[in-house]
Amino acid sequence: MLNNLYRLLPPEGAKILLVLFLSFLTGLEREEHKSGNEQYSFGGVRTFPLIGLIAYGVSFLAGGQIVPIVLGFAIVAGFLMLSYRHKLQSSTFAGMTTEMSALTTYIAAALVYREEYWIATTLTVASVLLLELKATLEGLTKRVPPEEIFTFTKFLLLTAVILPVLPNQEFGPFRINPAKTWLVVVAVSTVSYGSYVIQKVTKGQGGVLLAALLGGAYSSTVTTVVLAKRAARENRPHLFAGGTLIASGMMYLRLAGLVTLFNRSLMGMLGAPFLVLAALALGGGWLWTHLPDEHSGAVQREFEPKNPLEMRAALFFAGLFLAMLVATQLVVMYLGKAGVYSLGAIMGVSDVDPFIMGMTQAGGSTTPLTVAASAILIAAASNNVMKGVYAYSISDRKTGRQSILFLAGLAIAGLVPLAWLAG
Repeated sequence: MLNNLYRLLPPEGAKILLVLFLSFLTGLEREEHKSGNEQYSFGGVRTFPLIGLIAYGVSFLAGGQIVPIVLGFAIVAGFLMLSYRHKLQSSTFAGMTTEMSALTTYIAAALVYREEYWIATTLTVASVLLLELKATLEGLTKRVPPEEIFTFTKFLLLTAVILPVLPNQEFGPFRINPAKTWLVVVAVSTVSYGSYVIQKVTKGQGGVLLAALLGGAYSSTVTTVVLAKRAARENRPHLFAGGTLIASGMMYLRLAGLVTLFNRSLMGMLGAPFLVLAALALGGGWLWTHLPDEHSGAVQREFEPKNPLEMRAALFFAGLFLAMLVATQLVVMYLGKAGVYSLGAIMGVSDVDPFIMGMTQAGGSTTPLTVAASAILIAAASNNVMKGVYAYSISDRKTGRQSILFLAGLAIAGLVPLAWLAG
């Protein structure tokens, strides 16, 4: 039926109908906005379609040439300036959104003439959404502090500014690739930043379980220390020991995502072990948190994560990552796989991310995949043991004993796949 209607219309008829529909949509939203408002407001369901028709007519007469279209745009903008001037004289506060949406209507109609239907429709829909969501967007600006906007700007600096300008080629005897190095930094920062944003958005909501889940995606080591400090004064051993185990379960999911991004072959070996270990830790931790403690009641979150996008932190991580790449190649050359395993165990005591990301780059090239996969499992297990030591040292005795037993058990379970990889 629509095809038959399209054939009955003149060649430009369908375009004119689309212009009328899109401009009427914006005009309808503006008409609803000014209803009940006694102050002067420009345009509505008649003015916006007229602007759209003017733009389309100018484009048609000019044959699509850009100069007449721009002149028409300037003339319409001049009339809008007169309208805005009158608005300023009649009101102490005057916004410009209506005038800007009128200019968008003009551009959308010109795009329809050029048969850029998708762009014209998208501009119109986006314009209407921005106009309709005024209260929501203005409320968002009040809820988002200025420092968070600065944080997001840092994220764009890491991803959209620095990354594209770095050369994507290998340099030196250790085959250092600046673009891949910074891509690793961006990937790790993105995962941490995502958790950071969710924790900020859900501030004041949820308890220890949510803190453990989000904190584990941010940094399971930091989360373990924070939970251990909290446990020392709460006397809730089941809740905090289970939460500590959950955070380590999230670590395996975090590592799974990062390894998948950079080395699919390596993830083919580690996928099943990572998922099983994550399921054991998350399921076991959740069940343990539901066991009764002497004290009961909701425990609110207190941990506020630090901004993971500080440039110093990013540069420090990039330095560690490069050091791990070089160290791994040297160890493979002079100490063999036993040296790589030892390096993984040592790095697990501090920060496993640089070592594991280094393994994603070395695995299959300078290091055999089985050796890289085994080293990653050893580093994660070593990190779990270290977190158990932290929990035992910082928290109360009951929580400490439970936490170190759980994390030691998770470390042992994490070493079981080595038998399969060795075979």
